[in-house]
Parts: sequence; structure tokens; C-alpha cells
Amino acid sequence: MNKKDDIKRLASEIKNDIISKRRYLHQNPELSFQEYNTSAFIKDSLNALGITWEPIVGTGVVATIQGRYDSDQVVAARADMDALPVSEKTDLSYISLNDGVMHACGHDVHVSSLLGVAEILTKLDNNFSGTVKLIFQPAEEILPGGAMRVIQENALDNPKVNAMIGQHVMPSIPTGKVGIKPGEFMASMDEIRIKISGRGGHGAEPHKNSDPIVAASAVILALQQVVSRLNNPNTPSVLSFGKVQANGSINIIPDEVLIEGTFRTVDEQWRNEACKRIESIVHSVAEGYGCQSVIDIRKGYPSLHNDITLTKRIKELMRDYLGAENIIDLPVWMASEDFAYYARVTDACFYALGVGYEGTENPSLHNPLFDINEDSIELGIGLMTYLILSLLNK
Repeated sequence: MNKKDDIKRLASEIKNDIISKRRYLHQNPELSFQEYNTSAFIKDSLNALGITWEPIVGTGVVATIQGRYDSDQVVAARADMDALPVSEKTDLSYISLNDGVMHACGHDVHVSSLLGVAEILTKLDNNFSGTVKLIFQPAEEILPGGAMRVIQENALDNPKVNAMIGQHVMPSIPTGKVGIKPGEFMASMDEIRIKISGRGGHGAEPHKNSDPIVAASAVILALQQVVSRLNNPNTPSVLSFGKVQANGSINIIPDEVLIEGTFRTVDEQWRNEACKRIESIVHSVAEGYGCQSVIDIRKGYPSLHNDITLTKRIKELMRDYLGAENIIDLPVWMASEDFAYYARVTDACFYALGVGYEGTENPSLHNPLFDINEDSIELGIGLMTYLILSLLNK
């Protein structure tokens, strides 16, 4: 029996235990940088396997598994740990026990899968060359994120990581399949907060006021030109506003309006230029309506670039493990990920694990009804283990 068959057999054997771990994590979600119980659970699981670990970035954990045979190859795999401030609305038996907190982005799957990888490696009796680092990272969901701090605390050094992989659950992909894209895969993300200030008053006398609601409306409409007219159509970009707050009333024009949104793209040069254009448009339009404006653009995660050589190699390995018919070529995904920071300091590949049910519309990520087809977990742990061992034996 070859190593691929061994991995598939072991993934099948431990699947139910890993599903139980996933359900425990799903029931006990914790917000970014507050993953204390999650961290303790990971450490206990690693201790039970006899795997050495170190704490990092507060609640984070880095486990190191040394192969039997000497090699300077070091491969890292990452799982993010944090949940979202979402009130779960599923009817699952393992529904979140923490009010207003939910694993609506699948990080419970990521953590349990990486624990599954650890277990398979130990059951293979460390029969490989080189070193494996398993990085359980806190705080992917909020800026500035945990990845940069993991890097700053030298978790990718001593020994230095040669290649790094990560997987993310994808409900739009059926269970049994995976998705991958070389090169630019995910977008950068900047947070935009705008305050338009005017002079409020009676709704029946708008001529005596400087209406910040009208000015804010004009600002939002004008900013749509950033993507539709100022951007090169060949560069994926998104500018969206999800919050507009004006505390007036039926016949009361307020003094100010608050607007919040996000700008995303995959081109860093255009990203910087677009942010300057956004600021200029906000100020000039607000002034034209007799209002003042303050804008704060908080730079978030950079775009995520999958190393082309590594990603092509991983795609070949996926074909070998799954069959070519189960590999999906993905387009650019306009979500953002702090895994992008890892990809800027080492060869890295971030891919998508299908967790959806075939033939049905699966709730999206960050949705209070989000869940996965748990049959995907066997594939998730087996494939990641196969990729790690294959890259070590480069």
C-alpha cells in the first residue's frame, strides 16, 4: 500500500473523531483574540498526540512535527481559529452555545482539520523527511489580523518555512471537490468611514439648512465612478457601502451622516491610487453641497497572491489524490484574507475545500444559517496531509 492509500485509510478511520471535534468547536465559538478555550482545546489535543507546541500571539498555537529523516524542507499549514459576531439561526444539535457568536466562516472546520492532519502524521509514525509546522492562528476576522503578528513573532523561522498552505471551506463548491487558482486569488480590503457634516433643521425649510443626507447620497453615487470609470476594467475591484446612519426623523434634517464601506482590488498600485481618488471625491462633492467631510480609510489586508510554481505543483498533487474531474479552476475571489501576509514572505498557496451539498443552494459564508456537509472533512484532512508530505519529498 502506498502513502496515498495509507493517508486515505487513516482519514477515513479518524473522520468521526474529527467531526466530533468540529462540533465541539462549533458549539463553543470565540471572537478574535479571545479564543482562550479554543486554544486550550488545541493544546490538549496536541498533548494527547505527543506533539510539541508553543504558544504564539496570545491565543495562537504552533505545533512542530519532526520527520524521521533529516531534510532542510519545512512545510507549514495554517488554520484560523476565531468566530464571528453572528447570531446562529440553524437548528443543528451542535448550535452555538455562545449568544451572538458563531463559526459562520468555517474556522471550526479549519482547526479540526489541522488537528486531523496532526493525527495522521503521528499515525504514520513520522515516516517522512523534514519538518511540519501546524499554525493555529487567532484573529483572522478583524484588522489588523493575527497573521502579521505570527510572522513578527518568527513562527515561520527556526527552521525557516519553505512552503505554506491553507484551505478555506467553500459552500458554493460541492463536497468531494476542491478549487484552486494560481497568481492573484483574493482581494485586498480597506475599510472606509466617512462623516458628512452640515446644518440640520426643519424638513419643511430645507433652504435654511445644509442637508448632509442629500450630500451623503451624492457622495455615494459619485463614488461608484471609481470602479465604473476610473478603474481599468481588467482589474477586479469592488466599492461597497453597507452602513448609512443619519439620526434625523420624518421632518428633521440631521447635522451629520455617517457612511461605512469597503474597497477591494487585486492591484496594489491601483489600490493606493483609488483610495486617493475616493478621498478627493468625498471632499469635493460634500463641499459642493455646502457640507464638510471627514474620511478615514483604514488599510487592511493586501491582495492574496498564490505562488504560481507552488500552486501548479499543488494542483498536480490534487489531481493525483482526487482525480482531475474534482479540481475546479477558480476565478478571483473578492473576499480578503490575512493569509495574504504569509504569501508575501514565503511561497504559499491558499485553496478552497468544497463543503456544499450537491444540487442545493447552500447558505453562504458569514450567514447565520451557514453549515457544512461534514463528509467534506475526510477529504480536507486527507488532502492536506498528502500535500504536506508530497511537498516535503520535493
